[in-house]
Amino acid sequence: MRVIAGSAKSLPLKCVPGMTVRPTTDRIKETLFNMLMPHLPGCRFLDLFAGSGAIGIEALSRGAACCVFVEKSAKAAECIKQNLAFTHLSDRARLVVSDVSAALGSVLAAEPPFDLIFLDPPYNMNLEKAVLSSLASSALVAENTIIIVECSNDTDFSYVEDLGFDILRKKKYKTNTHLMLGKADEKKERGVSL
Repeated sequence: MRVIAGSAKSLPLKCVPGMTVRPTTDRIKETLFNMLMPHLPGCRFLDLFAGSGAIGIEALSRGAACCVFVEKSAKAAECIKQNLAFTHLSDRARLVVSDVSAALGSVLAAEPPFDLIFLDPPYNMNLEKAVLSSLASSALVAENTIIIVECSNDTDFSYVEDLGFDILRKKKYKTNTHLMLGKADEKKERGVSL
């Protein structure tokens, strides 16, 4: 696993030991960031269920102004710290060692809205719905915020319109899917081309 582009290009990243963390492959990560590239320079990025921190670190490497990493595992949090130090990106990062629902509920309450929010929860546990329900009424989501969900191919998102989100883009791969969401009726004003 490595940083694909930007200031930390080609630097290897440590993985969290064990099978509980499922890193996004370089090829899928590259496709994702090609789609996000117009929105990255100077953005505020939130990486939920951050694992090794590879997604947020890629965002920082490609020009995000800052990234907040949320990860409840102490082992994974230590891995994120080491990866940030190795890539020299710690100065633009904040690590929150917390359960995602607690982080969204109180820990991040004073944060300004994020431009891009990425979540990659454990598959097939219905955590996407719980997090999106929290984000639907959260001040962390502005009118132009793009939420990216990495999930299994069979994850149900039939409820997202009821939460006030539009599906901006869905990209299906062999093993998983990226779903991009924005607040309903905002995509025309946002000028999103994903």
